[in-house]
Amino acid sequence: MRHRRCISAILMSFVLFLQPIYAVPPEENQPENSQEKNTENEKRQQEQISAPSAILMEASTGQIIYEKNPDEKLPPASVTKVMTLLLIFDALESGQIKLADEVTTSEYAASMGGSQVFLEPGETQTVDTLIKCISVASANDACVSMAEYICGNEEEFVAKMNKRAKNLGMKNTHFVNCNGLDADGHLTTARDIALMSKELIITYPQIFDYCNIWMENITHKTQKGESEFGLTNTNKLIRQYEYATGLKTGSTSKAKFCVSATGRKGDIDLIAVIMAADDSKARVRDAITLLNYGFGKCQKYTEKEQKKISPVEVRGGTEKEVKVRQKDTFTYVDTTGADLSKIKSKTRKDKNVKAPLKKGEKVGETVYYLDRKKIGARDIVTTEKVEKQNYGSALENVLEEYFGI
Repeated sequence: MRHRRCISAILMSFVLFLQPIYAVPPEENQPENSQEKNTENEKRQQEQISAPSAILMEASTGQIIYEKNPDEKLPPASVTKVMTLLLIFDALESGQIKLADEVTTSEYAASMGGSQVFLEPGETQTVDTLIKCISVASANDACVSMAEYICGNEEEFVAKMNKRAKNLGMKNTHFVNCNGLDADGHLTTARDIALMSKELIITYPQIFDYCNIWMENITHKTQKGESEFGLTNTNKLIRQYEYATGLKTGSTSKAKFCVSATGRKGDIDLIAVIMAADDSKARVRDAITLLNYGFGKCQKYTEKEQKKISPVEVRGGTEKEVKVRQKDTFTYVDTTGADLSKIKSKTRKDKNVKAPLKKGEKVGETVYYLDRKKIGARDIVTTEKVEKQNYGSALENVLEEYFGI
């Protein structure tokens, strides 16, 4: 009996001795702390998105958090109107048009099908009202009225749309009309929609004053008299999702159901683009899934105050040095759960700065690091101009340096 107990004890000790060898792998090999786990999460997330093409972007930085076939060219339906609205606000910003301007509806504009507010030929509405019609009710007739008012005709306006798209880096976009009605060659991508949506909401945040309207009436004033017409927002996310801020829906037989959905939670602004969803419910469900995913994954770092940077030496100028500043505040969006308090920065000034210098000219950069890895940079620019040294100024410098004159 004793021998059996001794043998059992020896065997147990042997098993315990071997256990660490066959136990759970060390932490660095654990899926939850590895790229494997991240890949599995991304795969599961991708399976949850039913639409064939989608993207999720953080708005302030343009950082892509999620993508699924983001560069597949597809018809965008009324999401096209994001670019139309962008050009309208460009025209307002430049002073070309004003919100109170009266716009007359042409025969052609009134003939638009699809979603519309039934503008009649000769009817006038203000720019402000037409923006509401486009943003809230996705009115095709209002789009053409504004295109004609800004550029004279829709063709010129569409050319401007395509030029603006090119300047924004929308490499896979070609617009044929200003409202998104199905047309051969009228194509874009989820990535490109995110780019133009970012430009609209960052450059012209007043768009939110329009696309957050749920219901509002407009007044038709025609030869037949006055009548009220109700606008109802096509973007159901505004009522169904607490963090929704906009932006634009679209649906046609070719495009199926699309949306560029913007949302804000805390200091995080996201853009979720869904293309070619099977139905409106799937479109909403996919957009909410992506936005929730982004809000759960993102944390944002914003530089509280910029470092004071000493002047930069200048060669061959009327001044020996030039005052400088950091051009922009640094922001960074992390999706890994890193400790953002560990972000460090290092200032690098150009060593061979020569006059002449314009105000706002780059003469260095501030580089930001997290765990010794570069995560971004901001330009250091001049705050004043420095003229090139001539004979007279050179003589003055010599006299001042050697004789104190």
